[in-house]
Amino acid sequence: QVQLEESGGGSVQAGGSLRLSCRAPRLIFSVFITHTMAWYRQAPGKQRELVASITGGGRTTYSDSVNGRFTISRDNSQKKVFLQMRNMQPDDTAVYYCETNDSWGQGTQVTVSS
Repeated sequence: QVQLEESGGGSVQAGGSLRLSCRAPRLIFSVFITHTMAWYRQAPGKQRELVASITGGGRTTYSDSVNGRFTISRDNSQKKVFLQMRNMQPDDTAVYYCETNDSWGQGTQVTVSS
């Protein structure tokens, strides 16, 4: 199990932006850079869904619902991964989770009001 710690959630109005961070404090650098990191989200009454992922080499994938609005990035030196969210909509309201190799963070709440 990998320890993951998310931060940066909160409340924002539609059209606004938030930036989530996730760090893996106990992974050593040489291991962190080999991990694909991902952000998932789970809205009330819905299944958890993949939002975005990034490989150690920086290759990214996005769900159709966030493509063009969200950007995933990573800073390997800090052992962190980020999710920049722009033009946010009420449907983006969810608990957002950081994930790697089937290890999960505790989640951070994001709420978008109309």
